[in-house]
Amino acid sequence: MQGHIIPSFPVFRPRRLRQSPALRRLVSETQLNPRQLVLPLFVRPGRKVRQPVGAMPGVFQLSPDELLKEATEAFRLGVPAILLFGLPAKKDERASEAFARNGIVQQTVRLLKKELPELLVITDVCLCEYMSHGHCGVVHSGKKGTRILNDPTLKILARTAVSHAEAGADIVAPSDMMDGRVRAIRAELDRCGLADTPIISYAAKFASAFYGPFREAAESTPQFGDRRSYQMDPANAEEALREVALDIEEGADMVMVKPALAYLDLVWRVKTTFGYPTAVYAVSAEYSMIKAAAARGWVDEKAITLESLLAMRRAGADIIITYAAREAIRWLNE
Repeated sequence: MQGHIIPSFPVFRPRRLRQSPALRRLVSETQLNPRQLVLPLFVRPGRKVRQPVGAMPGVFQLSPDELLKEATEAFRLGVPAILLFGLPAKKDERASEAFARNGIVQQTVRLLKKELPELLVITDVCLCEYMSHGHCGVVHSGKKGTRILNDPTLKILARTAVSHAEAGADIVAPSDMMDGRVRAIRAELDRCGLADTPIISYAAKFASAFYGPFREAAESTPQFGDRRSYQMDPANAEEALREVALDIEEGADMVMVKPALAYLDLVWRVKTTFGYPTAVYAVSAEYSMIKAAAARGWVDEKAITLESLLAMRRAGADIIITYAAREAIRWLNE
């Protein structure tokens, strides 16, 4: 091991430091702390709505009043931040509800910041939940087939980010993977007097099979095709580093790798290459697979969840977005 001196046997006996919980804690190299966890929540119109997501036990679509209760409980437990996804009352081909002043996300942000001002509210900036076709951008159909138009989408994304920040969002998180969206959002935030609003960019977001249950939670399944023309190929690591570099150049304050466990090599490379605050998103299928296996008695839910989250920290993640944030904090406090 370069840079480390390893005494020869019998001096070096690693097991000496593994004999008791106190010794193991004393020499632990990586810590998982509640302040590093972010809880995703889904909001939809109505009152007293608590609609379970079938594929994600313990996850619900919530009306603003119910989401406030959920966020309050999480904050009291020690969850410092939530990531908010909106499900609008109506969808169209211009994502009009994404940037509406009284859209579902905007009204919920105002409610949260009024009642829980110390809770960090991160808003997902994307259009798939608001588009009638379920894609993350403006769609054009022509002789060359159906395409997602990059530049017209940027204007809508920037307008959406501004509306979130004006409502009180602490951080905006563009997840669409359009080229140039961080630059467009940063420029519009600055132009509107919102230069202090940070951007956490989904910089390396892959076209992954691990998103399946999220489609149900966010009601965002594409009505045709898939998202491979704008989300990344899972085979491409160097491209991921270029994407991260571009987003940092365009003004991202924090960067994200999504999904988590299957991409920990990239979490490590992003953190060591750029040194920026690095987030990782433990996505829906990662959560659902553990829940399903635990329900059958195949795995220890507490042990495997904490081990998975610790692996993300060990790989270099400063921030972990996880549906298991509340359970993890309860287990960490035991």
